[in-house]
Amino acid sequence: MGLRLTGLAMLFVLMFGSADPLQAENPTPYSGTQVIETGKPFLPYVEALTASVKSNNFGIIGLACATCAIKAKFGEEIPGNRVFLIFRPDFARRMLAASTAAGIEAPIRLYVTETPEGSATVTYRLPSHVFGAYEVAALTEMGEELDRLVAQVLADAVAGS
Repeated sequence: MGLRLTGLAMLFVLMFGSADPLQAENPTPYSGTQVIETGKPFLPYVEALTASVKSNNFGIIGLACATCAIKAKFGEEIPGNRVFLIFRPDFARRMLAASTAAGIEAPIRLYVTETPEGSATVTYRLPSHVFGAYEVAALTEMGEELDRLVAQVLADAVAGS
């Protein structure tokens, strides 16, 4: 009987589509996601963000560039994007002292994308939301402190681009 109902359900979906109407993607599916429209040109903003990360005593742990990889592999041009992975050793020490499990949350990711107009948009999750999910007072405090510091990094990058 279960297979028959499953088959009928599949037939219904194939004939009439999904029971749910199609929806556009949710660009911020996680709570605490911030989206900042910088109004600054993409490449100058990326350069300014790099400088701002360093001048605010963060390290760039990694930098991903799908735009670069796609161009190198396929010769295709797509809008600019970068994922900056940033953190500081002093926060790593505090984080791991409070919770080894929380180590998966570091580094902080800043996703910079290029709009059709050529400006940069930054999307990131507030550290207070990421670390606050562990419900450990020391992590919550650290996340709130990181919220302020990351906001400063991003503000300095806008000013510098």
